[in-house]
Amino acid sequence: MQPAHEDSTNRAEFKTPDYQEYHLGIGDNLYIDVRSLNQKSNEFFNKSTDNRSSNYNDASIYLNSYTVDPSGHIVFPVIEPIYVLGLTINETKLEIEKEMNEYLKETTIVVKLVNFNITFVGEVRRPGEYKIYQDKISIFEAVSLAGDITDYGNRNEVKLLRVTDNGTAMHIIDLTKEDILESPFYYLKPNDVIYIEPLKGKQFAFATFPYALLFTTITTVIVLLTFLQIK
Repeated sequence: MQPAHEDSTNRAEFKTPDYQEYHLGIGDNLYIDVRSLNQKSNEFFNKSTDNRSSNYNDASIYLNSYTVDPSGHIVFPVIEPIYVLGLTINETKLEIEKEMNEYLKETTIVVKLVNFNITFVGEVRRPGEYKIYQDKISIFEAVSLAGDITDYGNRNEVKLLRVTDNGTAMHIIDLTKEDILESPFYYLKPNDVIYIEPLKGKQFAFATFPYALLFTTITTVIVLLTFLQIK
């Protein structure tokens, strides 16, 4: 990680920007767990209570989650639909607690975002979609999940695709400069896509390599060997 400017001196400390909490959008899936002293209430308000500690996997968590519908609501048992569009996870938790207090006392609400996925494409060792089981993740932590950038990856112009209210925005990030530690894109958001494009040298080498000449030479050698064996 190099200084951002040639005349800069190496720094030992950086002020990492505060993590900007994710605001829920349409189609997001929430895992919601209602805990109270009344066991019957627990079973009623939670979609699944059988073997809750041992049988959870990605599919079961998804099936037992609540989806933010096109109107921005989640539909919870008994109580009226709750409007959560644009709220953070903590704000959603407080909103559900306020509604639940009308029916149950001393409840504990757990809310988690199910669809926190990060996708890597391009020049990484293990491209694909990765599920994140924590509240936040830095771009370096995410890159390590994908096995790091390959020797042919362009670290100077990493493309970050992020969904916004107006569509998808593309941001260019230079992972070789130390000011990434203070960048607003240091922390990733759910459903971010990171594209590592190949270096120009790799593209040129593959495009200009004389494959036709190589195949012609191999064919000629095979013909000559066959001819000599016949002689």
